[in-house]
Amino acid sequence: MATRGLFITFEGTEGSGKTTQAELLAEWLRPKDPVLVREPGGTELSEQIRDVLLYRGLEIDAEAEMYLFMASRRQLIAEVIEPALAAGQIVIADRYHDSTLAYQGGARGLATTWPPSFPRPDITFLLIGDVEAGLGRHEAAGKSKDRMERESIEFHRRVAEAYDRLADSEPERFVRLDAAGSRDKIQFEVRDHLKTRIEGVE
Repeated sequence: MATRGLFITFEGTEGSGKTTQAELLAEWLRPKDPVLVREPGGTELSEQIRDVLLYRGLEIDAEAEMYLFMASRRQLIAEVIEPALAAGQIVIADRYHDSTLAYQGGARGLATTWPPSFPRPDITFLLIGDVEAGLGRHEAAGKSKDRMERESIEFHRRVAEAYDRLADSEPERFVRLDAAGSRDKIQFEVRDHLKTRIEGVE
């Protein structure tokens, strides 16, 4: 029977570099056949929910938004994350449930919880940087903004503050990284934190 795999998540505000770091880590761990997922998305249902949440231009009630994100996540857990962890694989997630706690909980002021059926990450890398600079990276890259990215700067600052509180509440799980560092410098820090944890993973 395989031992449980390793669950790694990346969190942070918009443009903080989460996706880049998750992809670089997956490339580094390629010999171990990691599973890389993004949120919302990763399954047929989850990708359809992603489209509704981010790109349809719909007015969505805050609580409905929260449950849509969580429905997408639960499908991803059932189809991808749980089977991979049960098989002893490394799972790398570009966003996970801490995003709901920060965005819908911290920024929108909703009551949020961690459902018992949502596995907790073994380690969460939180990229911390200037909120305006992060949003500016998206614009500089010529990317069109999704529904969440179009929120006010005050909204994104509340997200950053919520992430900070989450990291304070679980220092054994969260690793704070300076998003202003170079892409390679941040990645080397990620690898340093993981070296001992991945030794036992096939």
